[in-house]
Amino acid sequence: MVPVGFICRGVPALEHSNLQHYYDLVVEGISTVFLALKRRPFIRYQQTSDIAKLIAQHTAKFMYEQERGLFDFERTDTLLLILDRRGDPFTPLLNQWTYQAMVHELIGIEDNKVDLRNIGKLPKDQQEVVLSSEQDAFFKAYMYENFGDLGINLKEMVDELQQTANSNLSIQTIEELARFVDNYPEFRKMHCNVSKHVTLVTEMSKIVEDRKLMLVSQTEQELACNEGQAAAFEALTNLINNDNVCDIDQLRSLMLYALRYEKEYPSRELIQLSHKLYSNTKKHKGGVMQLGHVHFLVRQACVHDHTWDLFRSRDLTNIAHNMGSGLKGVENVYTQHQPFINKIMESISKGQLNDSDYPFEGNHFQQGRPQDVVIFIVGGTTYAESRAVALFNSSNSWIRFILGGTTILNSERFLKDVEEGGGLMRASIHCGY
Repeated sequence: MVPVGFICRGVPALEHSNLQHYYDLVVEGISTVFLALKRRPFIRYQQTSDIAKLIAQHTAKFMYEQERGLFDFERTDTLLLILDRRGDPFTPLLNQWTYQAMVHELIGIEDNKVDLRNIGKLPKDQQEVVLSSEQDAFFKAYMYENFGDLGINLKEMVDELQQTANSNLSIQTIEELARFVDNYPEFRKMHCNVSKHVTLVTEMSKIVEDRKLMLVSQTEQELACNEGQAAAFEALTNLINNDNVCDIDQLRSLMLYALRYEKEYPSRELIQLSHKLYSNTKKHKGGVMQLGHVHFLVRQACVHDHTWDLFRSRDLTNIAHNMGSGLKGVENVYTQHQPFINKIMESISKGQLNDSDYPFEGNHFQQGRPQDVVIFIVGGTTYAESRAVALFNSSNSWIRFILGGTTILNSERFLKDVEEGGGLMRASIHCGY
């Protein structure tokens, strides 16, 4: 897929030839998925997004006109829904607290590979590791688990393997887990998969502590589910005044605040917070934070682009109460953001997706509810949304959702797209089941 920023409303900065190339790449990627599925879908799109509409038009023309014979399949129970990242800019800005999403947010995943060469002295076989649910039973079992439960499960696995190594050591912390693996070369050789996960959890635990991400998440909780702007303003003020919180996390939180209260934009409070952050970052090496990105983001993701109000219901964020303590030094997640895509899937499964908000492309209208739905997000999708789709599929036997997007985002990539203003960057397509 072509990673374009969520801000590509028609991508006016691109020449016509590049625009056509962009559409061709996206349509080619989408079409490949449907050829594999042996389906010709009905197509719907987000009505408020010009680029979603254009991609829907190009895809429909390709499947129903140019290559009609190639897509002449009998099954008519499949839907393609094209969304715009601007419909939910909140999700890619949030800290992630489930395993797969957290690795991508804090370290990075590229083609199922994690580069660990910058971490420090690691064995050669641990400097680049593969995270694949098809090859790694532990990852498959716990890729969607929160960080605290992950630590507990990892400790249980190590406890079992300790018996194999005839070790009576008491392991209570992440650091002790890491030392145990280092001190038993035969353990590493026999159980390199466990060693990989110990390395990842150890590194992420350090990052969480160094960047004070639990504190940052408390502020995000205020922004996500507290209906009082005064409380959110106070929490964000404290975060920006905290020298132990890094600039980028303060900037992300400021963006969340701006999106949360965009109806009052630009408010006196937002201006005050922006000036404070500007003053802080101006002193730091590397120059001033691009606070103009905050205003650019809100303009591009303004409230009329949200088919539903993202913050209409407080169930957007659920509080996870399982504060396990089986592994000291690993804090369980206590905020769990639910991506907007959950509402989309729920509406589709109930046959209630609004025709005005998500119209059909052309004269092809689907009767009844689909059995297979491909949701394609222009501007990129996230592992948090991938998890939401997997969990929804596991609880619904009669409908299957497939998620695709123009790239796989973490907050760093999302902010880069905001900074660059979108456009053509890479030519690759990512679609996940």
